[in-house]
Amino acid sequence: MPRLLKNTVRTFLVISVVLGAMALWKREEITRLLAVNSLFNAEKIIHNFSHMDEAFLNTPISRGQGGVSELAKGTPIELSSAVNDWIKERHVTSLVVLKDGQMVYEDYYLGTGADDLRISWSVAKSFLSALVGILLEEGAIASIDDPIIKYAPSLKGSAYEGASLRNVMQMSSGVTFDEDYLDKSSDINRMGREIALGGSLDDFAASLKGSFVQPGTQMQYVSIDTHVIGMVARGATGRSVTDLISEKIVTPLGFEKQPYYVTDGDGVAFVLGGLNVTARDYARFGLMVSQDGQYGGQQIVPKAWLRSSTKVSANTKPGDRKYGYQWWIPATGTTEGEFFAHGVYGQYIYINRPLGVVIVSNAADRGFKNEGVGAANIEAMRVIARGL
Repeated sequence: MPRLLKNTVRTFLVISVVLGAMALWKREEITRLLAVNSLFNAEKIIHNFSHMDEAFLNTPISRGQGGVSELAKGTPIELSSAVNDWIKERHVTSLVVLKDGQMVYEDYYLGTGADDLRISWSVAKSFLSALVGILLEEGAIASIDDPIIKYAPSLKGSAYEGASLRNVMQMSSGVTFDEDYLDKSSDINRMGREIALGGSLDDFAASLKGSFVQPGTQMQYVSIDTHVIGMVARGATGRSVTDLISEKIVTPLGFEKQPYYVTDGDGVAFVLGGLNVTARDYARFGLMVSQDGQYGGQQIVPKAWLRSSTKVSANTKPGDRKYGYQWWIPATGTTEGEFFAHGVYGQYIYINRPLGVVIVSNAADRGFKNEGVGAANIEAMRVIARGL
């Protein structure tokens, strides 16, 4: 065999061995990246949304040693044909309805069940908002107007350096960030790949340098703002958000099943959308919020904080949905005390205090961004609430 051919074969074998070793070493990362790229595929999305632990690093949230809190049963209701049509059209996977603290409707669809731990997506933001209210009450965070870098000094030199906690609570940091879930090159999808490959979200946040307006000037939905809120909570307490949520919210609410957070490579909770909880436990959280922070005879979240965080305070554009501190308020027809937590692909905790209604809806709706879908979802829940 000619020497050149021998050398070529030897080089090929060496490269093959090296590539094979790298593939084994990076197998988990590659598997997670492939899972991310197929997360929303039509044939996989329903399964994926109840099994996120198969695709991502994750950490359990202790539910403590206490018992499961009772969700009292009320007189069952029947849904209208219009609402049933909405359930089918929007690929709803769970629906739980509470009226005056009693569960009057519960059902599961598309092969899912009561024990499924369902991905929150941005519903998780409202859980973190409740935690911030507790930390302010306890004095761990001195003021909502404190600068971010007081608690997260690693963000010095980033686009967050001039922002306050209030600014990020209102999604008004002014940080440039592309939130287009359907664009694979967007910042939000780059962040998803960062998580899949075991990267650091703290480093990702610190790498953002661009701003489009001064902090506090304009509300623009930027999910990485919520990660920064998590950095503040960790910096203020020296504890993980996982531990804090367990102690301050999950355990007092008596969750029936241990939830978990998706995490980054540092084990840091993906607080902006990585919470996984059963539909009934989402309902327990919603019921507590609807009751001004009281649950099971305890004041879990300060009433004043919940009242301020669920009313309009952010500077949104005319005609848009309104925003408070990580809670949404409908764009039109709103009565005081009507607000909701919302995640992409159809995740909701809808609360109407005057009517005494809490509605939890999970979905795997690949058409969630189509024009009018968001407003139609709120209208469907209003129809349920008004009919009780």
